[in-house]
Amino acid sequence: MAKWIVDSDHSVAAFSIRHMMIANVRGQFNRITGTILYDPEDIRNASVDIVIDAGSIVTGIQKRDDHLRSPDFLDVNTYPVITFRSTSIESVEGGHARVTGDVTIHGLTRRITMEAEFAGPVRDPFGDGVSMGFTTSATLNREDFGITWNQPMEGGGIMIGKEVRLFIDLEADRVSE
Repeated sequence: MAKWIVDSDHSVAAFSIRHMMIANVRGQFNRITGTILYDPEDIRNASVDIVIDAGSIVTGIQKRDDHLRSPDFLDVNTYPVITFRSTSIESVEGGHARVTGDVTIHGLTRRITMEAEFAGPVRDPFGDGVSMGFTTSATLNREDFGITWNQPMEGGGIMIGKEVRLFIDLEADRVSE
């Protein structure tokens, strides 16, 4: 089983959430690390272990980023990382799989299943190594993780949606067979 290390310079965890029930706000976490044990010929015994630095959140608006880091949302001083550890991986077809595992956000762990796509392996253009790409997505309810801050809207509704659409794009480099 080959071991693959997440290339933090070419990987990102991004998200999208409804704001005032009319628009999507997008952001990303710029520091992500992890290890993937993966054999392209047999993924039944594969595993994924990802760590996202919660403080690396960026939406493009400093005031909003600071609020998202605060105890109202991620509380990064208390919960500095978001983690995902797979419990099973099921091949679907071709370069697709279903990855089930435990995600921990804001100190609470929940089991989720993500659809995944993988590409490669490819040799880098310098001949120094072999890399693969992994893309996953899932929809999470932020309240399942104790992130409940909100404001009511005049006439009904809420300021911040409950559903968060999560996208993780990883490039990983093989370090051993």
